[in-house]
Amino acid sequence: MTTELHGADALDALNGLIAHTTTQGIPTLYAPRQGEITAGLFFRVGRADETLATSGITHLVEHLALHRLGLSDLHYNGATANTYTLFHVTGSEEEVVAYLNSVCAALRDLPLDRLETEKEILRTEAAGRGGADSQMPLWRYGAQGYGLAGYNELGTWSLTADQVRHWAETRFTRDNAVLWLTSDTVPAGLDLTLPAGTRIPAPTASGALPVMPAYIHGDDGHVYFNAVVRRSTAASVFADVLGRALFQDLRQEGGYSYSAEADYSPRDAEYATLTGYADALPKKQSAVVGGFVDTLARLRAGRIEQSELDSVRAKTLKMYDTPDLGAASLPSYALSLLLGHRILSPEQHRAELAAVTVADLREVAREAWASGLLQVPGRGADWAGFTLAPQYSASAVTGTRHQSLEDERITLVIGAEGVSLATPDGPVTVRYDACAAMTARPDGARSLTGLDGFAVTVEPTLFRGVTPERIVALDAAVPPAAVVRMPARDPEQIPQPRKRTSAPQRSGGGRSTWAWSLALCVAGTMAAVWGLLGAVAVADEMGAAEPEWDALIGIVLLELPLLFATWKLYKARKRRRG
Repeated sequence: MTTELHGADALDALNGLIAHTTTQGIPTLYAPRQGEITAGLFFRVGRADETLATSGITHLVEHLALHRLGLSDLHYNGATANTYTLFHVTGSEEEVVAYLNSVCAALRDLPLDRLETEKEILRTEAAGRGGADSQMPLWRYGAQGYGLAGYNELGTWSLTADQVRHWAETRFTRDNAVLWLTSDTVPAGLDLTLPAGTRIPAPTASGALPVMPAYIHGDDGHVYFNAVVRRSTAASVFADVLGRALFQDLRQEGGYSYSAEADYSPRDAEYATLTGYADALPKKQSAVVGGFVDTLARLRAGRIEQSELDSVRAKTLKMYDTPDLGAASLPSYALSLLLGHRILSPEQHRAELAAVTVADLREVAREAWASGLLQVPGRGADWAGFTLAPQYSASAVTGTRHQSLEDERITLVIGAEGVSLATPDGPVTVRYDACAAMTARPDGARSLTGLDGFAVTVEPTLFRGVTPERIVALDAAVPPAAVVRMPARDPEQIPQPRKRTSAPQRSGGGRSTWAWSLALCVAGTMAAVWGLLGAVAVADEMGAAEPEWDALIGIVLLELPLLFATWKLYKARKRRRG
């Protein structure tokens, strides 16, 4: 069994591959590489550390820290992920030093006069993001932690300068950072002075799926699967095996997909996200879903060829043939140090690779299945053992009831504990004490999102009796930290109830539906009255000694045209309503 090493002890085990020291209190890893220097400054803070109401605050700090660098031929950038923020640069020693010094100087004194401009830039950037799998995080985790990756950055509307400054002072600290450089020494002239702080562990994952494996409906043409598995060498190998199996089953043999692949991505110190994907033409979607599920079942049953494992193992070992291996490994080692994950030397990793068996892969497949979330187009996946993710809340609140002006079957309930939308299929509820965010418009519109991901929108124009007083009471009940003030909407953007229009008239008809209804009513009444009189006459004549058959036949002959007219009017009215 490999001994797990963390921190300085783990780095000592890498002696000869990389070196380590501290630079003004920041752990620093470095290893030589030919050519220009590449450096990266990691901070253990990302989107998963935010709330829905403040989402985007880390991204804002990143943008502000880079603003003063302006236009440059220098290759540099920043990135905000779920659990980290990275500032990286490639250039000469002098350029790298100048970049890192500039970033740290900006973090100490952010250019907050740029705050509103950078907010707008982030909103523009967000408009171009998104993907067919963007809803997977929010269904798995809800509107918190790792689920925030599936939401817009709401904080870009209402975050204040004080909030952003405090976030930088408490998260972007020397004790919450790791520096790495592709150099044989730490360059002179670095000034990475940052406030003291603490290493913040990655957030604990929330859960919004009561039953797994689960499935959700998604866009046509895409099938996604993701699972949470324990980080291990066997799990990373399994991801490659899964990718190869999907490609072979869905493209090479089935001919259903063009792209079929899998990925393994660390989530935190202990767990990783395993992802599988396949595309599909509309006519082949059901076949792709079936083939995808069959591939997962095959691997879960342990039907994995030894040759598949050997092929992946050989491919993975080739990474150790990389020139300047130490420098190439720096980002991975630095991130493991930042997150507190174990660090393996090349020898230890080779030993673990050699020890992986088909049985190990089967266990990873079973673990992945048990935590699986499948996104499918078209029909569901109940037949394959997946449970539809909850579409409605378990309960509704009590309070004032406000009927929809568009659909009498829908009622908005505003109560002392939360809000609910009562629908024929079930309630959708957001409780105030579990409200992740509430957006507020000056026109009275409110949109509440719960930590579990369910959302209720209160549009006063669409529900009966939602007065300004009700909105005031609603605002008072929601925790202030969850409120996001939004700008006013143009009047035409404020929704109005759909107008109930009369049925369209047919060409050649010149009368409205009510006229046809009146004619039908008159004809029907006359037919009924004449029929009743006829029945009485028939009864009288049948009791007479000498019935007057001529009179009875006359009554029937008069009744038939009335019945025929009534039937024709009814058919004509029915056609006009349709």
